[in-house]
Amino acid sequence: MNKTLFFVYNAKSDVLNKYWDIAHKIISPNTYSCSLCSLTHGSFSEKKDWKNFRENATQEFVFMYKNEFLKAYPDAVMFNFPVVLQKEEKKFKLLIDSEKLASITSIKDVIELVKNKIS
Repeated sequence: MNKTLFFVYNAKSDVLNKYWDIAHKIISPNTYSCSLCSLTHGSFSEKKDWKNFRENATQEFVFMYKNEFLKAYPDAVMFNFPVVLQKEEKKFKLLIDSEKLASITSIKDVIELVKNKIS
């Protein structure tokens, strides 16, 4: 049985914050607070390698902004964001924490890590 993976960004979903995030990634990428966003997306779009991996994965992926996730799952406040979680029934299992995501430097490393966690 495949489990659903949740990729939760350390960003907010409203339009103003999305524009702020784009500007921040361009002006000062080293201080941007969402390493998951930086790894999977460029300034304006999803990275090609990530999109290809995501579209061809057999696992179900759910992508959420921090505010959306906490609204939907208020009991999950114990996580530091960004984070990758695996949902099993009604519980979340931590797969990749924010510290690990911050230490990764390439999208290929993210893809390999996700593959290893779900295999």
